Amino acid sequence: MTSSNESHWQRPDSPAVPTSSRPASASLVDPEDDLTPAGYSGNFANTGTTTIIPPYEPHTGGSTYNLADAQEPLPYVQPQPTSRQIPAAPAAIDFDEEDERMRDAGRRGTQNFGLLVLRVGLGAVLIAHGLQKLFGWWGGSGVNGFRNSLHDIGFQHADVLAYVSSGGEVVAGVLLVLGLFTPIAAAGALAFLLNGLLASASARPRTNTFTYFLPDGHEYQISLIVMAVAVILAGPGRYGFDAGRGWAHRPFIGSFVALLAGIAAGIAVWVFLNGVNPLA
Repeated sequence: MTSSNESHWQRPDSPAVPTSSRPASASLVDPEDDLTPAGYSGNFANTGTTTIIPPYEPHTGGSTYNLADAQEPLPYVQPQPTSRQIPAAPAAIDFDEEDERMRDAGRRGTQNFGLLVLRVGLGAVLIAHGLQKLFGWWGGSGVNGFRNSLHDIGFQHADVLAYVSSGGEVVAGVLLVLGLFTPIAAAGALAFLLNGLLASASARPRTNTFTYFLPDGHEYQISLIVMAVAVILAGPGRYGFDAGRGWAHRPFIGSFVALLAGIAAGIAVWVFLNGVNPLA
């Protein structure tokens, strides 16, 4: 700080004139004099004191100072402009696929029960027909009578075909009742039923029109074929061993493949083992 009365202090380079009010040793000094003057040469003339700056001497101690020992400065990171964070919309809850299937199954009402009735009904008819052909139960012809009927219709290899056809019907019926491998079982049943329809049509007397209604028609075989197609396309439903499979809840591509495979198998068996045009 400086005093408002300039007579109470003096600069070091001005002549020392003691005042009458106070001795020269008590004179005030400007604080700015503590700063080094711009033209400082290391010698104050008024004080007789010389400041000597020691020359630089390299350090010769045990450990040398190296610039590599100095701590490296932290890398400069260019500050990035902060962008305004927009709160994201709440994402939709992704439920587990199994839970979604259970919810879908619960919303189908009595549809699963209806599919069970359809599947078991068709399977029971196939089992009964197969047992009639194999063992002659419930007024059936047995395997020998079934083989003779196949031979009379015109099928080749009737001995082997009798066992394969009757046994296949029983297996397909059991699988349909259990709801196991339902599209494959229904496709096999469709192949058997198509051959049965073609065989009955070729065995009837030739007419100009296709007879549908019984007793001379084919409504029974056609009804069973429609049931098999419905099971393939609709799936087995929830009540069965296929309940955890995709074709039990959302049948789509696999059902069409099974349907085409059943139709192709039925036509192929008739063409290669019989070869007679049933509508001729």
